[in-house]
Amino acid sequence: MQIKIHESYRKVVALCDSELVGKKFEEEKMQLDVRENFYKGDEIDEEHVLEKLKQLALDDATFNIVGEKAVKAAVKAGIIAEEGVGKVSGVPFALVLL
Repeated sequence: MQIKIHESYRKVVALCDSELVGKKFEEEKMQLDVRENFYKGDEIDEEHVLEKLKQLALDDATFNIVGEKAVKAAVKAGIIAEEGVGKVSGVPFALVLL
């Protein structure tokens, strides 16, 4: 997985499956663009991503999560619920504003 933390008035966390960086997924009325400039960051394993997500949730961060592994990790960390996951062309994603 790749994680990138953007600093703004609050932290914006971009987390995605590494193999999805730079790809675009489209359906009739929806588009998911996993742009490198937003999502490409540090390679991180599940153990560390779980710790990082929990810590960032305490910091009032927002989250942009794309991909099977990333979404599964976010559910496991308690950041999102299964009901909050959408899909575009079969690729799961979630947006979280805490």
